Amino acid sequence: MSLFAVINSIMNTFSASLLYPVIILLVALSLLSLILIGEFLSEYAKRNRDIENLEGTCFTMQNHVKESNFKAAADALRTIKQNYIVTAFSNAAAVHLEKDRIPAIEWVSQEYEIKMAKRLEQTRIITNIAPMLGLMGTLIPLGPALVALSQGDVVQLSHNLMIAFATTVVGLFASSVAYILTQIRKRWYWQDMADIDYILDTIEVKV
Repeated sequence: MSLFAVINSIMNTFSASLLYPVIILLVALSLLSLILIGEFLSEYAKRNRDIENLEGTCFTMQNHVKESNFKAAADALRTIKQNYIVTAFSNAAAVHLEKDRIPAIEWVSQEYEIKMAKRLEQTRIITNIAPMLGLMGTLIPLGPALVALSQGDVVQLSHNLMIAFATTVVGLFASSVAYILTQIRKRWYWQDMADIDYILDTIEVKV
């Protein structure tokens, strides 16, 4: 047996051994996409951006900060009722504002920015990985399908082609869902960061 035949045999064996792990991963990603849709709808239901509340609270807080009344400023900051991330940031920032620790508030804002980026990473990874796995699931069965075609085995040929087409569809489904969720959440989080920056600018008026 020639060296080329040995290498070809090893590659074919390795490629075939990846089929079932790829299928399992694709099924897992598709189920994860359905779970992410539920989380997305839950997050959407909790979003409540009140511009009047934000501007009014920041105006009140700004006056207290100018007077160096940080306790009153922190109490005002705690009354912010916005989207979950902005409200959570406000409550965390109020603890530091009460003690006049402005740099710590900037650090908290960066922590929340990292949390948002981490949230987006989940769907971004699925967006990139799912099509790759779908392509692998498409190409791996094509080798056996061509062999079955040359031998006239229609049953084996149709079986491999069904696997190839199914993995493509599942991969595209998971990727499409993740892409849509990523784009919408990206817009949400840009808006939340804009509100957080507005709060920061108001707090730093004394600096």
